[in-house]
Amino acid sequence: MELTSEQRLDDGVLERGFTLGEVPGILWTPGSAAAPAPLILLGHPGGLRTMYPRLAARARRCAADGFAAATIELPWSGDRPRSAAAEQARADLRRALEAGGPVDDEIVDRLVLPLVDQAVPEWRAALDALLALPGIGGPVGYSGGVIAIGVRLAVVEPRISAAGLFAGSFVPRTVFEEARRVTIPLHVLLQWDDEGNDRQMALDLFDAFGSTEKTLHANTGGHTGVPRFAGEDASRFFARHLR
Repeated sequence: MELTSEQRLDDGVLERGFTLGEVPGILWTPGSAAAPAPLILLGHPGGLRTMYPRLAARARRCAADGFAAATIELPWSGDRPRSAAAEQARADLRRALEAGGPVDDEIVDRLVLPLVDQAVPEWRAALDALLALPGIGGPVGYSGGVIAIGVRLAVVEPRISAAGLFAGSFVPRTVFEEARRVTIPLHVLLQWDDEGNDRQMALDLFDAFGSTEKTLHANTGGHTGVPRFAGEDASRFFARHLR
């Protein structure tokens, strides 16, 4: 890991940019901490530049609760090299949605499964490097989307002890089988009227999770209409499991 930038935000949070190989990321740590801070990995669906305002707001909330937060840029997003196969799958998905019909499973598989296969090892490598830094300790949580990435991480990464997942992206059918192997506590956020989300698929995925502690928070509104109190509920969830 190479640290590339550093700034102190107005609330005292320390924000540091880093790269891990070709993968850029951002780390936020509380302004003052008497002990190593638990870490929350912030999942998201796009490039760091476009997602930065929302990521920074989520990270500041984590820091206010005493947690460090970190994120990395997803494959084929932001400043990273593009994938012709991924671009074609996105175009096919847009056409299917514009046509108003069901989205074929084959399109979802082509779009999501290669992303999960590449992103999850990168997240795990980032976690190795982050936990080696002074001031950061366990336990570790995962918060956000893409939900299929969160599911895979919850299955394969034993250092993640709780996950808050955003139900707002298409899910390959094979991920449902992985979901049955998830056993950590889950807090799942669903926007009921999300125009780009298959609501029934999200409900079926929640039902498939093998966790004995899992909570579904469903709110009216579209993809960007998440109410402020939903963040407060998520904060209480991580406070219970990461402290």
